[in-house]
Amino acid sequence: MSKPDYTCTIQSTASAADAYDKIARVSEWWAKDFEGKAHDLGDTFTVRFGETFVDFEITEAVPSRRVVWSVTDCHLEWIADKTEWTGTRVAWDIESVNGATAVTITHHGLVPGVECYNDCEEGWNGHVQNSLLQFLNGGKGMPE
Repeated sequence: MSKPDYTCTIQSTASAADAYDKIARVSEWWAKDFEGKAHDLGDTFTVRFGETFVDFEITEAVPSRRVVWSVTDCHLEWIADKTEWTGTRVAWDIESVNGATAVTITHHGLVPGVECYNDCEEGWNGHVQNSLLQFLNGGKGMPE
């Protein structure tokens, strides 16, 4: 039996279109040190946290519904396998549910047992459940 990929769902008052657009504004909710574009199919971007960096390419984009960030390269400074995220995918699924918008992130390849799982799960939970949710609901995000 395979282990489940990291996943988290939040409910927002934002419209699906607004949620899609705000997810793409990575520097306003996740990482202040951001280069590139993260909105359309084929866009590439990099986030940095000190010595740590992750390069992404958008490999699927359906406005107001879904966007997939594929990790093309990374250097995770704090773990032995510094390229552990390379080849993983971060999928964002957006849907309207009872007058609200549900945003689900699934980090395909981030599973229990990989070296960064606990730290990365804690990081994603904080960024998604706090910073992104606050940003979606009309406030300011809290990027690192």
